[in-house]
Amino acid sequence: MAVTATAAAWAVTAVGLAASPAAAAPAAAPAATAAPTLGTACTVADLGTRHPYIKTTEVTPTITHFKGWFVTQGSTGSQSVTTTTQTTITVSAGLEGKVDGGFGSDVLGKVGAALGLSVKVEYTSTNTESSTVAWNFNQPSYYGVYKGTKKVTGTYGSLNCNRVQQGNGSWALQWIEGSGSGSYTTYTTLEEGAVRCEDTVPASSIMAKAKILLDCGSPAAKAQHPAGAVPTTAEQNRDLLAQHPASIAGTAAEQPKAAASSTPAVALALNCEPGAYRLDLPGKVLNWSAPLLANDGIRLRESTFFSAHLDNWRLCNVTENNGVLEASLWNWGNGGCATVPAGIANQEQAYLTTANCAEDDLQRFSIYRDVPGSSKVGLQNKYTGAMMGYDRYADGELIRQYSSGRQDGTGTFALTGV
Repeated sequence: MAVTATAAAWAVTAVGLAASPAAAAPAAAPAATAAPTLGTACTVADLGTRHPYIKTTEVTPTITHFKGWFVTQGSTGSQSVTTTTQTTITVSAGLEGKVDGGFGSDVLGKVGAALGLSVKVEYTSTNTESSTVAWNFNQPSYYGVYKGTKKVTGTYGSLNCNRVQQGNGSWALQWIEGSGSGSYTTYTTLEEGAVRCEDTVPASSIMAKAKILLDCGSPAAKAQHPAGAVPTTAEQNRDLLAQHPASIAGTAAEQPKAAASSTPAVALALNCEPGAYRLDLPGKVLNWSAPLLANDGIRLRESTFFSAHLDNWRLCNVTENNGVLEASLWNWGNGGCATVPAGIANQEQAYLTTANCAEDDLQRFSIYRDVPGSSKVGLQNKYTGAMMGYDRYADGELIRQYSSGRQDGTGTFALTGV
C-alpha cells in the first residue's frame, strides 16, 4: 500500500498545509508578556496552547443553609443553631462538574479578577461547610438563621493560535476563538447571620434572600411558638401531603416520565483524504506512533522500516470552520482512530490512544496551523478542549492531553506528508 509522492503532495495541498514560500508571512515576533486577547499576535510555540477568556458573568446572592428560629423572652443570648441545606453550589469549569486542570483554574481566576471578587478557583462545594451558626440573639423575635454566598456563573471561550490571512494577502499567526468553550460556576466566601422580619436590609443582598426565605407574611411567622426551630417548608409540605395526598400528589398521568435511553454510537464510515502524514516533532527524530496493543497509548517513536505504518496517519471526515481544520486521525498501521479514553477523559494528562472509529467527539481534533509554507500544527481534542503534548522528549513517551497546552512549545508538532 505504498503512497506515491504525487498523492502525498496532493493531500498536503488539499488541507492547506503547503503553499509557495512567497505566500508565507515573515516569522512572527516574540509573544508579548501581556495576556493574549482576540486578534493579537501569537507565535509557532503557541500553536499547542490555549488560554481562557470570559464571555458572560452573572452574580446571584444565594442562601446555602437556613433555619427559621423563634427567640422568646428569656431565651435570648448566644445560641448554636443547626441549619439545613437549601442550595448546594459546586465549583466547576469544564467537564464532569469539576475544574479541568490548569485551564479551569485560569477561567475562575479571570472571573474573580474581572468582577473584583475573591472566588473559589479549585473544585469544592458549599455542602462541605459546617451547617451550625453560633449567634447572639439580643431580643425576642422570629429569626432566619442563615449561611449564604454570592453564586457566580457564566460562560467562557478558548483563545487558540492559528493562521489568519491579512488584508494584503499575506498570513500571520493570531489568537482566535477556538474550540473548547463552556460554562462555569463558583462562589465567594460564605457569610452567616440572622435576620428578623422587622429588619430593613439592602436589596439584592444575601440577607435579603434570607428574609425572603423567612416568609414573614406566612402563618408560621405570625403564630406563637416556643423558642427553637421552626419546621422547614419541606417538613410542612410533607405533613400537608400526608393529610391530603390526592390533591397534592396529582394523578399518575400528571407525574413526569423517565427519559428514554440514548441511542448507542454507530460505527463511522470514514471519508479520508488521500495520502498519509507523520506527526513529527519539529527538528527532532521522534514522532507519533500508534499502539499495537489495545491497552497501550500513542507514544513517541522513531520512524523506521519496522514501524509497519503505525507512524502513518490520515485525516478523515475533514471540515473547516473559520480557518481551523477539524478531523479524525486514522492510523494506517492498526486501523483505529486517535482518541482520549472515555473513562479518563476528564483527567489532566490523560493519555491518547486508538480505538474503533465511531461518531464520537473524543475522536475529533481541531488542527491549528502555522502560516502556509510551514507544516507546524497544534492539536486540540473537540470533547475535552485539551491540547495534545508530551512530558519529555524520550523514546516511548506517551502523548497526553493538557487543559492549557504545553506552554514551553512542546505541544507544537509537524504534519508531514509521507
